[in-house]
Amino acid sequence: MIPAKRLAVSGERIRATYDLALPEEDARDRARSIAVEQTIEFPADLIADDDDIRRHVLGRVESVEGLGPVHSRAVLSYAAETTGSELPQLLNVLFGNCSLLPGVRLVGLDLPPAVLHSFRGPRFGLAGLRRLLHAPRRPLLASALKPMGLAAGDLASIAAEMVRGGVDLIKDDHGLANQPFAPWEMRVQACAAAVRTANEATGRHALYLPSLNGPADEVFERARLARDAGAGGLLVLPGLTGFDGMRCLAEDDAIGLPIMGHPSFLGAFVTSPDAGIEHGLLFGTIYRLAGADITVFPGYGGRFSFSREACASIADACRAPLGHIAPIYPAPGGGMTVGRAPELMEFYGPDTALLVGGDLHRGDVADNAQLMRAAVERAATP
Repeated sequence: MIPAKRLAVSGERIRATYDLALPEEDARDRARSIAVEQTIEFPADLIADDDDIRRHVLGRVESVEGLGPVHSRAVLSYAAETTGSELPQLLNVLFGNCSLLPGVRLVGLDLPPAVLHSFRGPRFGLAGLRRLLHAPRRPLLASALKPMGLAAGDLASIAAEMVRGGVDLIKDDHGLANQPFAPWEMRVQACAAAVRTANEATGRHALYLPSLNGPADEVFERARLARDAGAGGLLVLPGLTGFDGMRCLAEDDAIGLPIMGHPSFLGAFVTSPDAGIEHGLLFGTIYRLAGADITVFPGYGGRFSFSREACASIADACRAPLGHIAPIYPAPGGGMTVGRAPELMEFYGPDTALLVGGDLHRGDVADNAQLMRAAVERAATP
């Protein structure tokens, strides 16, 4: 038995909801094991009943409800202090070791003020991006520079065509890195210059967002180089760069650029109904805490498996109240087409960035972009 401890705690608690692929009786045992695993990771019987570690630090099972023969839902709570007011540890408490257990899916999260106040969230969010882009009401248009293998100058020419057609957010495709056919710095300088020149010629306000999917020890230097070259934002892959890496980029006042978060490497978190993290919680809530202003995800009806319900959950989580954390743009992509613009606007609403990549190249890029721009502007007209 360890000596009794007395701890100063606020009493504020995080509530996390887990779906467990177990019948209710077994789920109660699993919930108790999660409460231990996610906090003290220590034999609970060695801690006295009157010890503050047991009373405050050890996770609590608040409820367990059977939802079917082999499906239950458990609500656990954790002391706000267990996070240390840091994003990596918050994620560790919510889904660290229990991510290694079969049949555990994090589906809900309620954060108290003590935790929310630890995070700045998106620098721009919905309102800030609308101001930057001079787009007070309509959905935004986004596209990607592709395919991999083009030279930097060719990609820059495509970027200029996109600006002329009315695309607001022109990002590197997430697979563009530092390949020899379009080295990172050469590409960023060429594309940023092309977008700037096209903006000046057309009176538009498009932003170019280069990808930061490089080595960890170069990410911040590349972000500064992108800013100095005139990039209007950054594409970050938090599954590779890290969620806290994205947060640091978003909070760095010396960089000060909008962040678009990309889902690469994160698919296994959401594709199983019995494991991982619920779609909206991952691509909406967690992305907002980590500072993304825009979250890219596979839209329903594209080449991935996301359902309408999953996409609606992401869009709702992007815009739901979250303390002082600003709402952000959902950006459905992954096989979206020019012709689906009216349908997608009806489904997602005006506070959306419609991301069309390869289909924009079926014909003249600028002409196709103009068709989409006209469609969203008609939809936004009172």
